Amino acid sequence: MTVPTGRRERKKAATRQKIADTALRLFLERGYDAVGIREVAAEADVAVTTLFSHFASKEALVFEQGEDFEQRLTQAVTDRAPHEPLIPALRREIQALVRHCTADSTAPVWRLIDESPALRKYEDSMRLRFAETLATAIAADPQLSRTATASRAIARFVIDAYSLAREAAEPEAAVDEIFRMVEAAWEATSPSRRT
Repeated sequence: MTVPTGRRERKKAATRQKIADTALRLFLERGYDAVGIREVAAEADVAVTTLFSHFASKEALVFEQGEDFEQRLTQAVTDRAPHEPLIPALRREIQALVRHCTADSTAPVWRLIDESPALRKYEDSMRLRFAETLATAIAADPQLSRTATASRAIARFVIDAYSLAREAAEPEAAVDEIFRMVEAAWEATSPSRRT
């Protein structure tokens, strides 16, 4: 997460984190569907309008680190070293994200998500949004010279790699296996192979 620099930004970030932490604690204690937005706001000692100024929906409270996830994937494309191949950079980032999301401390959160149709639907919509953001970053890089369709396909493969590996019995081995296929797909979209 980007560290806010000004006092106002730090206060906003602290309020956002307090709301998210409170919501997650209540959801884990009582179940996602049993807790309302007003209860979260009251427990976090903020107005409902303040809660909604930080989070667009109840589901967003559970996925409060989604923006960081999206930003990290984009930066894996835009901040990689000159002439560094794309797929290894994305693989490293997905591997780090999978390690984080498969830590024992995250298991209760994933159970909460798996048990809620609303949260599963929200996660699916986030994955599509992340894939589009990643595809835009890939397509915008002139060194990569791939079509918009190829960029979108690779981005979806990468996002799906995260989901599949997170759910696998051996997540790190799954990342390796999936990224061998992603690498092959990336090579198949090379401009030299299209001619």
